[in-house]
Amino acid sequence: MPELPEVETTRRGLAPVLANRVIQGAVVRHRGLRQPVPRGLAQKLAGAAVHALNRRGKYLLFDCETGDHRRGTLLIHLGMSGRLWLVDAKTPPQKHDHFDLVFDNGRVIRLRDPRRFGLVLWLKGDPLAHPLLSSIGPEPLTADFDGTVLHRATRSRSAAIKLVIMDSHVVAGVGNIYANEALFRAGIDPRTPAKRISRARCDALAREIRNVLAEAIDAGGSSLRDYVGSDGMAGNFQNNFLVYGRSGEPCTRCGAVIRELKQAQRATCYCPRCQKR
Repeated sequence: MPELPEVETTRRGLAPVLANRVIQGAVVRHRGLRQPVPRGLAQKLAGAAVHALNRRGKYLLFDCETGDHRRGTLLIHLGMSGRLWLVDAKTPPQKHDHFDLVFDNGRVIRLRDPRRFGLVLWLKGDPLAHPLLSSIGPEPLTADFDGTVLHRATRSRSAAIKLVIMDSHVVAGVGNIYANEALFRAGIDPRTPAKRISRARCDALAREIRNVLAEAIDAGGSSLRDYVGSDGMAGNFQNNFLVYGRSGEPCTRCGAVIRELKQAQRATCYCPRCQKR
């Protein structure tokens, strides 16, 4: 599943291409995503200027001004297996290419979503007030998130710390891969009840969450299955994994065998020697 680094990599790749561009129209090939693509979306977007491409958590937000000078936001979520990339308008669509955003220069931003769990929605008014976005926690790469914030959020939480940092209400966009990696770097056993994590360890974990996400973005994200960036190129951060996907292999720090377990149906990989409860 595309996580925050993959979504941010996509945003950074597309944002310069969208500068000063006008949407010519949209092509909706399949409305049946996680929520139906709004009817009449193509007509609404025709002639709209894109002022900015932003991100909130794992959501991409196209800040648009329509032809009647009204502001609105095109919200896109990549779902479980989606990708968004730039193609020429003449490029034939494939089976799972459900949505095209067509620009006035003959270029197309195309959404491919084999599992159809993504979203394409039109939001009026303040997008951050929408129910999908209003309850998302602080962005981990900003000053709004640090050890103090994490410590405060975990005091009443008895759930395992890995599950808590993957809760988007606590911090935005920390998915399974990067939760594994950050907990290893911070030396914290992923099964530890969140309320037992000390202030000092919260400081370390918040710092490592920030570090691992920033490094993953610099590497273009992680390409494990379907993900590629907006330029069609795969990410490289999977080559830097220290624990995720390394079950049965020796720890790069101590040599102990990396173990794997399931938490909320997701794979958790950890070093039984380096990561303490």
